[in-house]
Amino acid sequence: MNSSLKIIALPAFDDNYIWLLTYNDEAVCVDAGQAEPVLNYVRQHNLRLVQMWTTHPHGDHTGGIVQLKRALPDCRIFGARDIPTSDEIVGEGSTITWQHFHINVWHTAGHTANHLTYVLHDDEQTHLFCGDTLFSAGCGRVFPDGRADWLHHSLQRINRQPENTLLYPAHEYTANNLRFAAHIEPDNPDIQAALSAAQHTPTLPTTLAHERHINPFLRVHLPDVQQRVSKLCSLDMQEDEAVFIALRELKNHF
Repeated sequence: MNSSLKIIALPAFDDNYIWLLTYNDEAVCVDAGQAEPVLNYVRQHNLRLVQMWTTHPHGDHTGGIVQLKRALPDCRIFGARDIPTSDEIVGEGSTITWQHFHINVWHTAGHTANHLTYVLHDDEQTHLFCGDTLFSAGCGRVFPDGRADWLHHSLQRINRQPENTLLYPAHEYTANNLRFAAHIEPDNPDIQAALSAAQHTPTLPTTLAHERHINPFLRVHLPDVQQRVSKLCSLDMQEDEAVFIALRELKNHF
């Protein structure tokens, strides 16, 4: 029996990841967009899927839940009020218990109004399952029920974590995001190095320390980024939030 935490990226659709956590003979999955990758893995490795954590209600994050629940009826589903399949509604301040872990739930609005992030501490390591809030070198698009200023606030919260925090976004968007990052910071050597490395996937998880060097949405406080965004928008912007909102709009049309 393996008593160490393992976290596996299960590919789904064209560019999604379903994150599967295993400990002893139990498993948890995050954002079950498809059932088959999860069922195949747990059956092949003789694991019991006991929990599903859902960050937000978009179909590529929830589409496999019903089939998984039908196959594994004892599995408990956690999500916000906009996840109709939830067995337990969670939100800001909620705690989920699994094995000896206590997972903190954050409300990280922006991509959607009720987007959640799940934070697990394993000894000195923080694991942060952020769905579509933060991507490597990028962040989520703002849907009609979200707001860019909420998204900025959510990313700043993530950015206050220890630099060795491991981030587990739900999409392999890294290479495309880095091309935009290079458009914003053409002289940033870290972005160029990351773009070369991103030809090999998966690029995830990523560390917060790495993202602080390459992710323009975490760098809106820097004068070079502010000046570049101001130039591209033909506006003079110095407040971090205004730069972030303009940057998100630039990415929409990149």
